[in-house]
Amino acid sequence: MEFVHASGTLPQADFGEENPMDVPQPASPQPPEPAKSIPTSSLIATIISANPKTSDLIFSPGRPPQAKANGQLLPFRIQGVGLLTPEDTAQIAADLIGKSAQALQKLRDEGSCDISYSLAKVSRFRVNIFTQRGTCAIVMRVIPSSVPTFAALHLPPQLAEAANLRNGIVLVTGPTGSGKSSTLAAILNKINEEKAYHIITIEDPIEFLHAHKRATVHQRELHSDTPSFGLALRAALRQAPEVILVGEMRDKETIEVALEAADTGHLVFSTLHTTDASKTVERIIGVFPVSDQAAIRNRLAKAFRFVISQRLVPRRDESGRLAVFEILKSTMRTREYIERGETEGKSLLDAMRDGETEGMQFFDGELEKAIRAGHLDAGTALSYATNPGNLKLQLADLPASQADGLEVEAHR
Repeated sequence: MEFVHASGTLPQADFGEENPMDVPQPASPQPPEPAKSIPTSSLIATIISANPKTSDLIFSPGRPPQAKANGQLLPFRIQGVGLLTPEDTAQIAADLIGKSAQALQKLRDEGSCDISYSLAKVSRFRVNIFTQRGTCAIVMRVIPSSVPTFAALHLPPQLAEAANLRNGIVLVTGPTGSGKSSTLAAILNKINEEKAYHIITIEDPIEFLHAHKRATVHQRELHSDTPSFGLALRAALRQAPEVILVGEMRDKETIEVALEAADTGHLVFSTLHTTDASKTVERIIGVFPVSDQAAIRNRLAKAFRFVISQRLVPRRDESGRLAVFEILKSTMRTREYIERGETEGKSLLDAMRDGETEGMQFFDGELEKAIRAGHLDAGTALSYATNPGNLKLQLADLPASQADGLEVEAHR
């Protein structure tokens, strides 16, 4: 692959019989200037080696290669590589897709595809390739080469209980990039080290690679190993697992089968793109018709064991981001609130506020602790709060040295 100046030309990406992006070609191309050849693998390795804290790579037409670290997206300058052209990003996409006919077909038919990509001695990546304005763009999430541990992620110690459960559903929720996959990987790794279990994961794509330890781990990837989460989950019920990990609760069928698996004695882990525990419950219930919601509330109340929501907040010293967790645990009170619905004075947030001795915690309470400990800037924390107004009142006694940003109204 060659990167050239905008006035030059670049060989068309080889996507088979046709280019799915249909990139317009210049009517009268100019003679190419001398170009610096740099394969896609070398480009990626150069960026990662320059900043090991990189979490995402973005390749977009009209922009230089970009790297995100600690939540900040910055251009990455490489000698001889300027602004990427549509041909550049098409070639990068072609290199990443390789010989995957399924990914290529999905890109053509649906405009985007998800794949995993490995670079020896560098890292693994979760890749999304998509078309925009008739051109191609790529986002690559960096997956650490080693499976994270509880200690490395500084997870709340009560989450170790999730690794000792025998059945039920554990949900890890949060926005994209909040570390859900890492938290689940750490819990699964703890089970793998301590339990002689059969573990099945169903992922899109496979992220962390789990070696067999005390447990036996089988990892299935959507499309290459199974056509859908629902089918793979139903098949898993016949494969004698103790633990099933479903990459994401995407639809009604997956939720129904996950509840069925929990009802029949399996321990199920999964994720949802919701911002807190209350919204997670309502998202699950809302997937079903109104006529079925009472029954689903009853089943979910009995099946759930933990809802773990997380957000990554920039640290005050700019050294990185702090993971802040909200933890909803199954108790008689929380099961009742889920089954009967939340009302004034009987909300899951009230239960989490009062449930510290039972291992529960809520976002704004954890943000307040982190501010008072000097880990977070008050103004920044307010912008991540569930209820900024209430948190601001709780911080009214904060010393002036820590109160920067409190005078500014926080907006989510």
